[in-house]
Amino acid sequence: MAKEANNNNNKNNRHFFKDFKAELKKVIWPTPKQVVNSTTAVITIVLITALIVFVLDLTFETANKYGVNKLKSMVSTENTIENNENNTTQDNTTNDTNTTNNSVEENQADANTVTNQVEE
Repeated sequence: MAKEANNNNNKNNRHFFKDFKAELKKVIWPTPKQVVNSTTAVITIVLITALIVFVLDLTFETANKYGVNKLKSMVSTENTIENNENNTTQDNTTNDTNTTNNSVEENQADANTVTNQVEE
């Protein structure tokens, strides 16, 4: 049985290599001129693509650089305006609170005066 398996394996290998050789004969191999032309075309396309990507990278980098700086200046200006508004609002709130406290104290003083006059 081992001999039969070995013989079948050898037949399969021979058959495989015969078919392989027959298929390679059917292949149309490019001429050296076609290989050079194809290689040149591929290298040219790769270089053009690399140039396009390089130009786009520089363009976006420059736009980003100036765009980010402009946005930073706009944000810092807005923050300054908001801080000034907040400070003004806080000052007004503090003034209103002080005025309210003074009014309450004056009202209490007036009430004490009235109470003292009633008691007399």
